[in-house]
Amino acid sequence: MVRILSADAVGELLSLAELFPVVEEAFVKQGRGEVERPPRPHFPVGIDTDRVRDGTNGNGVASAGTETRSGSEPTEQDGPLGTGLTMPAYIHGREVYATKLAAVHPENCAHGLPTVNAQVVLTDATTGLPLALLDGTTITSARTGCIGGLAAESLGTDPVRLGVLGAGAQARWQSRAIAVGSAVESVRVYSPSDSREACAADLREDGIPAEAVDSPEAAVSGANVVVTATTSETPVFDGSWLDPGTLVVAVGAYTPEARELDAETFERAARVFADVPGEVADIGDVRGAGIDESDLLPLSAVFEGDAGRESDDEILVVESVGSAVLDAATAEYLYEKSNARGVGEEVGL
Repeated sequence: MVRILSADAVGELLSLAELFPVVEEAFVKQGRGEVERPPRPHFPVGIDTDRVRDGTNGNGVASAGTETRSGSEPTEQDGPLGTGLTMPAYIHGREVYATKLAAVHPENCAHGLPTVNAQVVLTDATTGLPLALLDGTTITSARTGCIGGLAAESLGTDPVRLGVLGAGAQARWQSRAIAVGSAVESVRVYSPSDSREACAADLREDGIPAEAVDSPEAAVSGANVVVTATTSETPVFDGSWLDPGTLVVAVGAYTPEARELDAETFERAARVFADVPGEVADIGDVRGAGIDESDLLPLSAVFEGDAGRESDDEILVVESVGSAVLDAATAEYLYEKSNARGVGEEVGL
């Protein structure tokens, strides 16, 4: 039998406060080389497809691959509709391993659909039998949020004055996780779309003092933690706006084409931490700044006590592309908790 944990079930089980030490331990294991984490292929999907001719995804929802103009028929966009990723991982000594199947479709947000969608399969490491299928979208959001939360807790300063560039799901999760690990004085959210108002409103409902602002500079200036959570291919703020002592957490870029940070941000940074240095070295942020893998410190070193903030005035950068090791640890935590509480649906394959 396979346990199915839907988004609702994952939401019922998930606690960011409980997840912090789970993610931190996974980072330590990864830093020590006590994991198996094969290279993750990512590839374009939705090429030359005709499924968007009627402007919907087959369920009456506007497709992410169409542009609708007033008084005209939907038109198909050139190029792929999104990116598919396969992310397997195993942590030594654990009884399970995980494979995440993820998809990133940047145009989804324009149609009321999540940009990132994923499923995680848990497999018995002893027998190879399938154990569980979990909603990977929430897992991805939560474990990535914990990266920002742990970074702010370890490298930031209290109280946090948070500036957020981006207003999607990850902007919300980063803000929530930072509020779990640190005292948050204020949050200013900027996005070029009206979604910034909705994002700020959602955060206020969570008890986080958030407001929408009208420019990137208004979000960044005066902040001591800046989060970028976008799909941008050009820098989303000017590094000269950063106050001394600011921590920058960049979680949106994961390909050579994607870029959120400019070269000046890196020039002003005392150190740059990366969740997966070898992969972060290939993203647009780092390549655009002319630095390479040798300039990046593994984020795991912070949790081992081997690196961190050395002065209050240092600007620090944390770059994250995401690691399947964190997905495996999070999925295992949820699976064990679901077994203890009897949450989820058992089905036969």
